[in-house]
Amino acid sequence: MNNSLANTARLLGAGLRALLVLTLVTGVIYPLVVTGVAQALFHNKANGSEVTYDGKVVGSSLIGQQGYSQAYFQPRPANGLGENSLNTRYKLILSGATNLSADNKNLIKQVEDAKAKVVKDNSVPGHPVRPSEVPADAVTSSGSGLDPDISPAYADLQVHRIAEKNGLTVAQVQKLVDEQTQGRTLGFIGEPRVNVLELNIALRELVAKN
Repeated sequence: MNNSLANTARLLGAGLRALLVLTLVTGVIYPLVVTGVAQALFHNKANGSEVTYDGKVVGSSLIGQQGYSQAYFQPRPANGLGENSLNTRYKLILSGATNLSADNKNLIKQVEDAKAKVVKDNSVPGHPVRPSEVPADAVTSSGSGLDPDISPAYADLQVHRIAEKNGLTVAQVQKLVDEQTQGRTLGFIGEPRVNVLELNIALRELVAKN
């Protein structure tokens, strides 16, 4: 009987020591090492890829924002975010897609309304926009609703409006878009893209210089 109690006590003691050691290693040491390495080698990415302008964090290069005025480049629609999102000021409650099928009447109406708005907003005197020129990403949201990028085609479509609203030449704005356009990752992954937040920051700096 005494041997049984002793063995039980020994096993419990060994289990407790193992628990404490594993808790220390996996719950304290490992997270500290990983955090330290991330902060030392990948500081910006580890902190959410924050974008700073004028000494303030204005967003993340990984998260699209809504609510830009017509003087700035517009992002993709965010129909999947829901009504309780505060994403207009870089504060998120949720993300998500619409989960609507391609033949869903609500989705079709959303796309048609979005296309009509893009055409109206970006048609300026001497440069009307045709519905056929509107790219898909201008009228559809991404799977998360938070896509930070737009296609070069959608950015190009907005150039004349941006030039008119900000008193710039079309050539100046087009040059800005070309400079901000990123190619495929490693030359073959994904598609060329333009980060809307970074493009709008560059636009603001350009306007300030003129």
